[in-house]
Amino acid sequence: MKLYAVLFTLCILLKYTDSRYVDWFPQNLVDKFTNKTSQITNYVREKGRSLKQFYVENVRKRITSYLNINQTEDVTDKPTRMRRKFHGYLEDARANDKKVFDVIAPERIEYNCNDNDPGIHMTTPQLIAQHGYSSESHTVVTSDGYILTIHRIPYSKNSTKTSPRKTVLLHHGLLGSSADWIIPGPDKALPYILSEAGYDVWLANVRGNTYSKAHISLNTDTFEFWNFTFHEVSQHDLPAVIDYIMDLKGWDTKINYIGHSMGTTVLFALLSTKTHYNKVLRAGFALAPVAYMTDIKSPIHLLAKYSDNIEYLFKLLGANEFLPPNAVLRWLSKHACEISKLEEAICENSMFVICGHDEGQFNKSLLPLILSHDPAGASTKTLVHYAQEIRTAGRFQQFDYGPDGNLKQYGSPSPPEYPIHKITLPIALISSQNDWLASDVDVTNLYVQLVNPIEHYIVPLEEFNHIDFLWAIDARKLVYNKLLELLEDGVSNSSPYVMQQLLDK
Repeated sequence: MKLYAVLFTLCILLKYTDSRYVDWFPQNLVDKFTNKTSQITNYVREKGRSLKQFYVENVRKRITSYLNINQTEDVTDKPTRMRRKFHGYLEDARANDKKVFDVIAPERIEYNCNDNDPGIHMTTPQLIAQHGYSSESHTVVTSDGYILTIHRIPYSKNSTKTSPRKTVLLHHGLLGSSADWIIPGPDKALPYILSEAGYDVWLANVRGNTYSKAHISLNTDTFEFWNFTFHEVSQHDLPAVIDYIMDLKGWDTKINYIGHSMGTTVLFALLSTKTHYNKVLRAGFALAPVAYMTDIKSPIHLLAKYSDNIEYLFKLLGANEFLPPNAVLRWLSKHACEISKLEEAICENSMFVICGHDEGQFNKSLLPLILSHDPAGASTKTLVHYAQEIRTAGRFQQFDYGPDGNLKQYGSPSPPEYPIHKITLPIALISSQNDWLASDVDVTNLYVQLVNPIEHYIVPLEEFNHIDFLWAIDARKLVYNKLLELLEDGVSNSSPYVMQQLLDK
């Protein structure tokens, strides 16, 4: 009861301060205070005392003590000073991004990033080094001539170069890069968590993004350079990266693969077509897995009805790199931003527009860092390929060039489907209920078709969405702890067939 008295008094004081502080005060506490107001009032009246007397006798000392007001002062005779002191406290807290009475409702600042943060000008290796970790950059050339730069955290802060390290490869999603994984910083970002858990962490970069915008013979401003989708990534980029790691570390190395969004799409496409990689990798872990796309909330579904008119979409979105004009982004974001009332900067960022935004789990202090690294680049043809997946609901297939183009490309009027049943690698699916691109229906459909599923884990937070797998405030608690558990124990707890596959490696 004494605590509620303190909180009730704060509400009274806030009522007489500038109204903008009421909005700034943590809403969950304000609601709690408001609900208790009538109860406290009745309690005081039952005791036969006025609210003023109750304040003077039971609350004054707590407030003055917390605000470091000199106890020898006659506060009763100087209520103006009291209110001025509290007003000053609010001003100071707001200016320094602190919560009011953080001893009651403590909240850790996740990452202190602002427009002056040098991190917004840093590359992935520089960000890693800034956080005190060793970083490496490696150059990989694909079989069709693209030059990729992949990044590595070979060991943690406290381990040595000779310490044995398990191997994990992380692959980013659409419009992303290796930077996406490390933006939240130490203790929050998955690569650092994996590094401290004893893993040699590799971060892939897809052709055409910030770190892989080069080719041995093609200029980056030509259609030939950008004439690819996630299919080419699965057939050339991902095999080249895996082979490079195996060549460097030895072909007895067991690579754990973790993909997000498109990083899962390319894994499924690879394993279903170049099936020997099912025995090269140890296991796959798919965050927000995208294969079937029948139930899509993302505004990208607006493009689906035009996906059979490739020339029109190229004209609308840009023929080479996905660089939509502002008018197109406004068109795509209209639905999402009007519903969620997102900040203008977020609504103008193509990554947020396509993937979604969870205001409750989004650490706004990360926004300058995110906007400086994303979007990192993608081909328009990849966007069109995903739009086709939506239009042909229920088919996970290669790019559709139209009947004549398909005959020329594939020898049949329809593009071939990816044979999911040929995937024998143990795979865990990790999804969420509010995912704009990987719905419950589609992920479940994928799960039941996998030959060796480890587990389908659904994030226990209803609002958790597609982009939260990277940057959510509670990503470690809601996702990464479970992921670490699956990495260590999940494969051993799967089917006997899975265990036999591992023993055969």
